[in-house]
Parts: sequence; C-alpha cells; structure tokens
Amino acid sequence: MSEFNYKEELSKIPFDPGVYRYFDETGEVIYVGKAKSLRSRVSSYFLKSNQHDRKTKRLVSQIRRIEYTIVHSEWDALLLENQLIKQLQPKFNILLKDDKTYPFICVTQERFPRVYVTRNLDRTKGTFYGPFASLRTMHTLLDMFKSLYTIRSCQLPLTRANVEAGKFKVCLEYHIGNCKGPCEGLQDEAEYNAEIEQVHNILKGNLSLPQQYFKEKMLKAAEQMEFEKAHSWKTKIESLSNFQSKATVTNPKIGNIDVLTIVSDEEAAYLNFMKIKQGYMVATQTIEVKKKLDESDAEILALMIIEMRSKFGAEAKELISNIKPDLEMRLELTVPQIGDKKKLLDMSMKNVMYFRRDKAERREVEASATSSKKDRILIRLKSDLQLKTLPRHIECFDNSNIQGTNPVAAMVCFKDGKPSKKDYRHFNIKTVIGPNDFASMNEVVGRRYLRLIAEEQPLPDLIVVDGGKGQLGAACDALKNLGIYGQVPIIGIAKRLEEIYFPEDSLPLYIDKKSESLKLIQQIRDEAHRFGITFHRDKRSKASLISELDGVDGVGKITAAKLLKFFGSVRGIRESSLAELAGLVGLDRAKKVRAYFDAMADNVE
Repeated sequence: MSEFNYKEELSKIPFDPGVYRYFDETGEVIYVGKAKSLRSRVSSYFLKSNQHDRKTKRLVSQIRRIEYTIVHSEWDALLLENQLIKQLQPKFNILLKDDKTYPFICVTQERFPRVYVTRNLDRTKGTFYGPFASLRTMHTLLDMFKSLYTIRSCQLPLTRANVEAGKFKVCLEYHIGNCKGPCEGLQDEAEYNAEIEQVHNILKGNLSLPQQYFKEKMLKAAEQMEFEKAHSWKTKIESLSNFQSKATVTNPKIGNIDVLTIVSDEEAAYLNFMKIKQGYMVATQTIEVKKKLDESDAEILALMIIEMRSKFGAEAKELISNIKPDLEMRLELTVPQIGDKKKLLDMSMKNVMYFRRDKAERREVEASATSSKKDRILIRLKSDLQLKTLPRHIECFDNSNIQGTNPVAAMVCFKDGKPSKKDYRHFNIKTVIGPNDFASMNEVVGRRYLRLIAEEQPLPDLIVVDGGKGQLGAACDALKNLGIYGQVPIIGIAKRLEEIYFPEDSLPLYIDKKSESLKLIQQIRDEAHRFGITFHRDKRSKASLISELDGVDGVGKITAAKLLKFFGSVRGIRESSLAELAGLVGLDRAKKVRAYFDAMADNVE
C-alpha cells in the first residue's frame, strides 16, 4: 500500500471536539482517542514525531486511514471514547472490558421479590446493585438481610392466581422461621414489600430509612404491650447500627461522593476507586492498568473516571482525586487539602500505594523461581507491611477475659511462618483490677520484652496485637517505656473488617482478602486467641474448684490450691485415696475433702 498522505487528511479534520480512530493497512482499528480539538490533537502525532516515544512512533507508522466523530463537548468525547474502546478493543489502547467477572445483587421485580447474587446483568429482571469487587462485603450484606428480614429464597412464580389456587406448600424455610409463607398467602404483600424497600435503601447507602422503619415498629409494639416483639425490633436496630458503624468510613454529613486516585510507573498505572454514600462505602476496587503508549496519569485518570463511575453506577456530583486533569467535566473534581474529604483521599492513596507495592513484590517473587512457599509468604508480608527485614520471628498477643473474670493473656510465636510452640507464653494479669484490655495489653507486652532484654534474647522481627487502635496504642506505650519503640515493627489487627493498624496512623490498611500474607496474620491471631481461651478456661475451672472447696469447713484456698498443684486436676483429687490426701494435707483435712467428693458422687443419679 502507498505511503499515507497525512497532510491531505489533516486539512479535512475540523477543530471541533470529538473522537478519532486510526486504521492500519488491513482496515482494522488500531487506536481510538478523544480530543478537545480534533485537528490539533491528530496533527500532534504527525508533526511532533521527534517528541514521541518508541511505542507512539510504532503506532504512527501503521496508520493508513483516519476517521472521526464530532461531538458537543470534550466530556461527550470521553464517553464515546470509552464506549468505542470497549467495542473495538484497539491494540494500542488501554484494555477496557465490560465487567462480567464480578457479581451483582439483584432485587427482582416479581410479586414477592427475591434477593439473589448473579453475574448475569439482565436489567429486565430487576434492580441490580454492584458489581461487588469484594465478595466479603457482598456476603456481609446478604447475611445482614437474612437476619433483619424474612425474604423468600425459593423461585416459585407467586402470582396472585397461583397462590389463590393453592398450587404451593410451605417448605422447611417456613418451619425454621426464615420465611413467612407467601406461597400459601400467609404473609401480607404490603408488609413484604416494605421489607424489600428497606433492602433497596441499604444497598443504596440510605441506612437512616431502615433504622426509622424499625424504630417505628418497636415503639408501636411497645405501646401495644407486645414486649417480645419490641425487643425483636430493637435487636434489628442494633444489628443495623453495628453494620453502619463498621461500614462508615467518614462523616455521614459528607453526602454522596466518589474517590479515584492514581499512581503509576513506566509499565502500568494503579487506581483506587471508592463510592461513598452518606459516609458509607458502598463499593471499592483497586485495579492495575497496563500502559500501551506513554499515557500520562491525567489521560488515564480521565478515561477511568468514565469507566469506574459507569461500572459502579456512580451518580455523585463530586469526585475527589489526587490530580486534576485539564478536562471540561460534568462533575466537580476536587483535590482536597484538609478535612474529611482529605481523609478520604488519604485512605484511597494509601490503598493504591500498597497495591502498587504488592504488584511489584509479586513480580519479584514470580521472577524468583527458587523462592520456597514459606519465603514467598514472608516476602509478601514484608512488602504489605513495608518492613525492612523478613519477618521470620513473629510474636502475637491476645487478651482473654470472659464476662470480666480471670483476666489472662497469651503470646504465641511463629518462626519461618510456622508455630514455635515451645516459645508460647501465658500471662496472669497482675497489675490490672477488672476487665481493662488496654491496661492488660500494656502490662503483658512490657513484661515479655523486659524479660527478653534482661536475658539478652533477640527481639522478634514483628509484633502483632489482636485489636485495633486502642490495644495497639497500649502496646506501643509499653515499648516506649522499655526504650525499644521503633526498633521492632508492631501492628494491630482489628477483627471486624480485618483491618491492619500501624502506630500513629489513624487510617487502617486493607490487605487483599485472598493475600497469603493476610492469611498468615489471621492464622497467628487465631492461634493466640485459641491459646489464650484454653488457659482462661483452665484457670476458671481451677478457680471454681478452689471457691467450692473454700466452702468446706476446715479447708481453705491454700489447701485447695495445694491439692490442685499436686494432683494436677479435679479428677485427680476425686480419684485419690484417703492415705494420699492425708500424706499431703493431714488426716483431718483429708477426711473432709474425701467426704466432700463422696457426697458429690452420691448426689449423681
């Protein structure tokens, strides 16, 4: 084919905003772009070739035909560009695909609507919410709906005619209380639809309306002296409030807002999107976009604003970002410097920065074929937490006090990613009266590392505290008192959303839920909890026995503790002979203890 005469083509292109398409010699579209001025933008590819990188020069060398579409504004051009890239998939464009991998929650339009998960986006079947990049978040919502409402799970066509004809019978879900039997006409349709309306509100982020609905029901039940029903409604209010407190990421008065931040390197751009409604995060996703040409952050951000807002059905009139493209937009784009919006921006930036480091570390691990699975997980953990050294020695602390009794603590030790049970330690709380998790954590962390320092033992590579900011702060205070704060990395892991907290940082880190490093932290935390609960249970049973024997005339706490220490368990004392007891506590006390256990045996039928 003859050489492309770009000068003749350029003279035909107008200066209006629009979208241009480049074709190669086979007639295939190889690039789609948008422009505020079509002629100026297209001309830059041919008239400034000495300023282009190698990839752009390769694109220009393959252009054999140009087509363009004029639109009203640069924003319209951006919308059309996004649509054409998805449709044509040009080889020199950033890869954009219609999202079909993440699930949605569908609320059907049928009589007695259903709520279910699907990946098939058929808008004719009902209202769709999502997509949900985090399956954990989606299942948390579904579990909450199940606890708050009685929504049917069957797929029966509950038309009025079918129900009146008695075609269906209630199933097990009705008998166990998960359904009220609309298939037999046992549930009022208006009452059912009122609950479905609450589901819509929660999925839209409007939690105040369901709360008001439950409150009205509770007060009405109380007025009618139906206190069991009133308590049931109160429990639902508490469940919803608990969910709101966990899901709210900023001041609810901030309104509806989207956040999209970007960082990049030579190969790719990394973006984090958050959809916020009344301070409640209804959707979030962090993605990697492979660069095809030398696209700037502003160019990629502009394209991804359309992509992410379209994907998550965002309708907010304001978007927060770390950069501001030179683009006429139909929404307000701000780069906040202070306040709650700045906190949102910081949270998004933190997640996207960690995501980029995670990707870089993953590439390093994949490139190292010699890395064992053990080292690979520790390398990932080192990257996720930005540690200076590989965390081969990790210690985790957990407090255990059930209903405020027998406060104890436990420390477990993992070496090279595996439990080192010989290094596990139990702690009786000595300086704290009553249930005080923060003070207890401060005590045991201080005692542990005071001993290691005194015995000149090596400190761990990482300390993990089971708890959020409060427990972490108490542990940090203990390290400060010992003069080793900053020498050992320390983190807290909060149970509610598996957030990782760092000292002196109010914003948590959310590690990818599928990450092997997060699973290791969870395993260590769960092992510390198990070890602590076991010790707590043993201590309670011994305390209970000592308390019981204390009631036996002539047998005090000292005698009971002595018996426990010698025989090792209640069973050991019960099965001991009178002679064995007498040899330990004297014949008189031995007879009283023996009589106590014999009387217990006689009372057992």
